[in-house]
Amino acid sequence: MADKKNILIIEDDRFLSSLLRARFEKDGFGIFQAFDGDEAIKLLKQNKPNLVLLDLIMPRVSGFEVLEAISLNPEMKKVPVVILSNLAQESDVQKAKQLGAAEYFVKIRVSINALVKKIEDMLAV
Repeated sequence: MADKKNILIIEDDRFLSSLLRARFEKDGFGIFQAFDGDEAIKLLKQNKPNLVLLDLIMPRVSGFEVLEAISLNPEMKKVPVVILSNLAQESDVQKAKQLGAAEYFVKIRVSINALVKKIEDMLAV
């Protein structure tokens, strides 16, 4: 990997966030973490991640609001956003896609390995 790729993990479940962080760091990625949407928006402005992994159900500012903030910012909207959520309704998936999500995974239906593989593929140069 020539340049280290950075991922911003936005997930209020600290155990899951730590699990994802450990797995991505093992594969050579730089990781930033946010545990609510408000913190996520601040981190997005400070650090330019190569990809955002976003939960939708979070305290203070929802994942949908974070996605909307990303889509409205000309610099940030180029960053691919992968949704990892418990929301499985087709309407939620469609809303996320309309707001610019590149991929959508339902937590109970995806393995960590499949998720990591997809993200590695997306970040391959």
